[in-house]
Amino acid sequence: MAVCEVCGNDYARGFEVRTAGEVHVFDCVECAAHLLAPTCENCECRILGHGLEADGRYFCCAHCARIRGVTELADNTRMAAGPALHAR
Repeated sequence: MAVCEVCGNDYARGFEVRTAGEVHVFDCVECAAHLLAPTCENCECRILGHGLEADGRYFCCAHCARIRGVTELADNTRMAAGPALHAR
């Protein structure tokens, strides 16, 4: 069994994540994200998607980066074929 290093749960289906030369053991993706996912410098959410980085500073979106004075970042503006996601 694998003991999660975040919550201590001893779970038969635990898993390992190898990153930056280290091995981490978790019982669920939520615990893995809690420990490994970067946090947005502005809103403090966990960045589970692509996110943005500038000089070692992490942001979930360009809006949060602008609030913190980082103006050179932009969200991905390429649209997939078809109607806009928010158009209704």
